[in-house]
Amino acid sequence: MIIPIKGKCFGFGTKTALAVLCFAGLLWGCRAQKAEQPNIILIYADDLGYSDVSSIGQQFGNNFTETPNIDKFAGQGMNFTNAYAPAPICSPSRAALLTGKSPARLGFEFVTMKEGETYAWDDPSWVERFEGKDLIAPPFTMKLPLEEVTIAEALQGHGYATGIVGKWHIAPHHKRYLGWSPEFGPKQQGFEWAVETYGSHPYRFSIEGRTKNHYKEEGVYPVDSITTNAISFLKDHQKSKQPFFLYVSHYYVHTPIGDNVDWLIEKYMRKGNGKITRTAARYAAFVELLDHYVGQLLTAVDNLGLNDNTVVVFTSDNGGHPNYAYNFPFRGSKWNVYEGGIRIPMMIRWPDHIKAGSSSDIPVNQTDFMPTFVAMAGGAEPDSVARDKIDGTSILPLLEGSVQNELENRALLWHFPYYHPEGEAYTKAKDSIGVNDGQLSKTHPQSALRVGNYKLVYQYETDKVELYDLDKDIQEMVNIADKRPEVAKRLKHLLDQKLRESHARLPRSNKEQ
Repeated sequence: MIIPIKGKCFGFGTKTALAVLCFAGLLWGCRAQKAEQPNIILIYADDLGYSDVSSIGQQFGNNFTETPNIDKFAGQGMNFTNAYAPAPICSPSRAALLTGKSPARLGFEFVTMKEGETYAWDDPSWVERFEGKDLIAPPFTMKLPLEEVTIAEALQGHGYATGIVGKWHIAPHHKRYLGWSPEFGPKQQGFEWAVETYGSHPYRFSIEGRTKNHYKEEGVYPVDSITTNAISFLKDHQKSKQPFFLYVSHYYVHTPIGDNVDWLIEKYMRKGNGKITRTAARYAAFVELLDHYVGQLLTAVDNLGLNDNTVVVFTSDNGGHPNYAYNFPFRGSKWNVYEGGIRIPMMIRWPDHIKAGSSSDIPVNQTDFMPTFVAMAGGAEPDSVARDKIDGTSILPLLEGSVQNELENRALLWHFPYYHPEGEAYTKAKDSIGVNDGQLSKTHPQSALRVGNYKLVYQYETDKVELYDLDKDIQEMVNIADKRPEVAKRLKHLLDQKLRESHARLPRSNKEQ
């Protein structure tokens, strides 16, 4: 049912195929464009720690980083205190966000690699990667299949113009690191307007070989082409009657950490008063750069008169890097399924629909964006067949103030069947995963499930079940599996069930090789 959306079954172009399906009433409740359809802007940060946002971090002892624009934005809509990325790492989170399917269901659990690389379970070079380890992880997935329906394609079916600028990272790197694939890029996945650029991120210098400019005059920021292109898109659609979906995909605050906005770094060095390293000052400046660009975009939305009928979402793809980000109060970081790796900042603004300054502690996942955006566009909630078993649930009623009891106790799944870091770095990494300790730790193949206040973490290597009560132990330090065996058993059974239903790829024993 979903394959014709790509226009391949009948030889139609994408728009024609979508029109045919809408006429037949088959594509997620397609119907004629309605005047109240909102524009949707998704601002996606990269590796931003939960408490890197100052309005959040100040609640947990981080009075260092400053994000005034994001803080202001948070006060204009709903702030989610229990928001999750679909994965503790970039590519699977992005693939899951775009499709509404968990990385386990997609079989897409790690980052993509460069063109020409192939992997298979029985490939000797793949097996060699796990020498000395008990398990062999699933081979890397290289791309999101074109048959998967993205948010952009679903919204096209409701009359939306679609655009993306910035990071893609769900296909093989083309010609250079993170280069967009011409076969599996945004334009093949429903984005009519697409601009590939690193913006002002240091990737521009290391990958493109550009000369690095230094900014010493206070208040002068590098021009960010991700932001300027996004604003150009808004201007082009300012007076259009056609609603739009714009995906603003930043590289900030992913490493390498910038060092060329001298005045901003010096500001944080002074603020640290000799008690912080220059690296910490550089990272804080990096976070403030992201905030500045977010502020530029939000100002453009207001100045262009788009605010009243535009939904704006701000969030991040996973937890922060352990060497830089402020992941406190959570245990773990990017690369593992403890809260520090998957709990992320998330705010949504929609005037006259979402109460300004509101907050929700109901657990939500970025896989919810697909059905939520479709519902905003006027589409019906798809049944399990029509939506090809997506994992997300529309949170539109929650945004508009209704209580959704089914969301509070639904099962949220994370699946990371890999060792990290790779290669020799693994032997040098810290053995235990701590709380905001600034150190890279060993991550073993693991999955997790949250239901209500309980969270289960399963370690494949040791067949160990960890159970935490997040209401009482937000840092996941006290394993209560032995004290609450009935809960541990129930959640482990549910975890196994969801992994089977998702046809999840599990790590294999290395002893059989």
